[in-house]
Amino acid sequence: MNAKALATRALDEDVAHGDLTTSATIPLGVHGQGAVLAKEALVVAGQPLAAAIFAEVCARYGGEVRYTERIADGGAVAEQTVIADVEGDLHCIIVGERVALKLLMKCCGIATNTRRYVDAATETGPAVVDTRKTTPGLRAVEKYAVRCGGGKNHRFALYDGVMIKDNHVAAVGSLTEAVRRARAVAHHLVRVEVEVRTLEELDEALNTPADVVLLDNMDDETLAEAVYRARERRPSVLLEASGNMTPGRIAAIRDLGLDFVSAGGLIHQAVWADLSLKVKPTPRLGL
Repeated sequence: MNAKALATRALDEDVAHGDLTTSATIPLGVHGQGAVLAKEALVVAGQPLAAAIFAEVCARYGGEVRYTERIADGGAVAEQTVIADVEGDLHCIIVGERVALKLLMKCCGIATNTRRYVDAATETGPAVVDTRKTTPGLRAVEKYAVRCGGGKNHRFALYDGVMIKDNHVAAVGSLTEAVRRARAVAHHLVRVEVEVRTLEELDEALNTPADVVLLDNMDDETLAEAVYRARERRPSVLLEASGNMTPGRIAAIRDLGLDFVSAGGLIHQAVWADLSLKVKPTPRLGL
């Protein structure tokens, strides 16, 4: 996650050549301070992004702002907890506060949502992983927030992992042939994963050299049978379940013997966390 590059892009979008309102009302050199307040219980994520926003604003305007974390990313806090302090040039703080706050709200929302899934899986259950269902241009940020919540990342993009899905199988003509072609091209450090939707497809997949089998959109009874068959025939194959995964469902299937459960909802169902940043002018105290 390149925080500086994101800060540059975000401020180009929101500020561009300058903040007309702040430039007209608050001169550079006025000292101020503020606090980032969690207005609900949440898991903190995105602190480096907020700090990068204020650093980039200062680089553009020539001011100085100190962003001090009180709670590190990954920490769980109660309602009305201050998670960071901001102090320095009030002009720069106000120019950057909205972008910084929105990134924090987005990341904390994803981390908090992810923690619910992870807690449902428990330490002895399957690992909770994300998917490629992310916001274009913000995938690294969103996947970082998943990690802050205790989840794990699936492949980052199309280029760093092989996942054979139904459309690949339909285009090739058979699941077995699709796996054969992929395995012939993928080097020894790349896993080959194949998606199956029925027990018949699972049986076929278990006869291939696929490293991971994705059990997609199976009901709980079918899922249990699929895990049993796979463990009997190929104990070393990794098993991932996906489709309609919620914390409640994960709690119900966590003891089946799955290695992973993947859920796009970690990210696309997350609600932005409720945070605020109130600032005020203050005497300069040795910044």
